[in-house]
Amino acid sequence: MPVTSDIQKPYENLDPNLILSAIENAGFLCSGSLLALNSYENRVYQVGIEDSTPIIAKFYRPNRWSTDAILEEHQFSLELAEHEIPVIAPLVNSDGKTLHEYQYYRFALFPRRGGHALEQDNLDQLAWMGRFIGRLHAVAACRPFQHRDILNVQTHGYIPYHFLMQHNFIPTYLKTQYCETINAILKLIDQLFANISDLKIIRLHGDCHLGNVLWNDAGPHIVDLDDAVMGPAIQDMWMLLSGDIIQTRLQLSILLEGYGEFHDFDMRELQLIEAMRTLRMIQYSAWLANRWQDPAFPRAFPWFNTTHYWEEQVINLKDQLMILNDPPSYLFY
Repeated sequence: MPVTSDIQKPYENLDPNLILSAIENAGFLCSGSLLALNSYENRVYQVGIEDSTPIIAKFYRPNRWSTDAILEEHQFSLELAEHEIPVIAPLVNSDGKTLHEYQYYRFALFPRRGGHALEQDNLDQLAWMGRFIGRLHAVAACRPFQHRDILNVQTHGYIPYHFLMQHNFIPTYLKTQYCETINAILKLIDQLFANISDLKIIRLHGDCHLGNVLWNDAGPHIVDLDDAVMGPAIQDMWMLLSGDIIQTRLQLSILLEGYGEFHDFDMRELQLIEAMRTLRMIQYSAWLANRWQDPAFPRAFPWFNTTHYWEEQVINLKDQLMILNDPPSYLFY
């Protein structure tokens, strides 16, 4: 796909005039009000509309997803909405389109929805989240994605690790420790996945953390399916857990009880929680490294790629290696 600027500055030409022109080209009359919302991978704006409520516009990062992958994300959102599962799905125009293009930028429009963060220590809300994710997965399990990633050790472990190695992000004096630790980790995670030979892979939200769950009087609704993937169900639950072993065991029990009202859960997947956490750590470093030439990233993450950052990574990964070798008791029921 052609882009408007160098790949290292993907949003260089995305100024307010272009944004408002793109929205009007999609059939809306803008009031001129434009508010940038917190997003680094894509660019997201609240856009004022004449004689109507504002809408949300998401401009996709050029060259990240194929058009088929984006449309599959949209179809998944709309499918969930059809089953009355609260998700903020893209607006569909009179031609049935959800994805628009303007000046080589692809973008989608969404209704604005308010809400506040899930209260992680609120057990009633956590039970509701379990039911919500169970309903979501009951729909998600009906068919697979065809154009989106699969969450496994290769895509979220080996590939990010090799990217970091190939681009020399790890300081020389730490490289041996880092590589030995990562290699040991990935070997263990390979075995954990292999232990569940018939592991079920379904469509997932993929990035179900507190920031992507909004809560209002009607309950939770999920935003941002940009990282939707195929993977094990536990991926959409483990990021909702926090605290010490006792707290985590209680939270997990309540979450799974609610989940089980709407969808079956394979309890063997609990053994993958720490594996998923570790893969996310590796992938996060690689994500920052891969975006480091985008001017927005050094401004937003000034602590990345410092010696202190990589020293902490080695320490944290060694801690995870110990946990993978000696998993906490709450992972076994």
